[in-house]
Amino acid sequence: MPDDIHYYEPACGHGLRHDPFNAIVGPRPIGWISSQDADGHLNLAPYSFFNAFNYTPPIIGFASIGCKDSVRNIEKTGEFGWNLATRPLADAMNASCAPVAPDVDEFNLAGLTPAASRVIAVPRVAESPVSFECRLTQLIQLRGANGESIDTWLVLGEVVGVHIAKSLLIDGIYDTAAARPILRGGGPADYFEIGPGARFRMARPKA
Repeated sequence: MPDDIHYYEPACGHGLRHDPFNAIVGPRPIGWISSQDADGHLNLAPYSFFNAFNYTPPIIGFASIGCKDSVRNIEKTGEFGWNLATRPLADAMNASCAPVAPDVDEFNLAGLTPAASRVIAVPRVAESPVSFECRLTQLIQLRGANGESIDTWLVLGEVVGVHIAKSLLIDGIYDTAAARPILRGGGPADYFEIGPGARFRMARPKA
């Protein structure tokens, strides 16, 4: 291997101070997931393994390393919310990831307001400018290349309701930069903010 390339095989360790995988695949959007258990106890937790996977119907998903409260709640109720984590909400988002008991309400812990959804029973974060109401479509336990199951769960859901602050709609087009979303990436405490200065445009090639 060239001297200027660091090569490693993940099964043997990366040999660095911090696993570079999370930093390379990033910045990653944050799945700020609201859910509730069968008794109505609320849960709110951020997941950095999150993205959108389909247009019609719109499907989003997140992966949980370990079968955590969010996964168990969604498996039981079949519903969850996604809430956009923005720069003004960064501290609240961070507070909601505290390792607390299942009966602790992270909305209250983070000083956030649960707002009623329109289609599902799970509330959204009132302070967030964008929220999705979702119904579970698939819950998948991931497997390694050797076929063995690992303790990571992929949750996929169809978006059945969308809430957008009208201030983010400019001539009918959603302004991503104006929302100031934050994304996970880099070192163990690194986040990034999307702003207007990061924007560039390219037209797709025509057939």
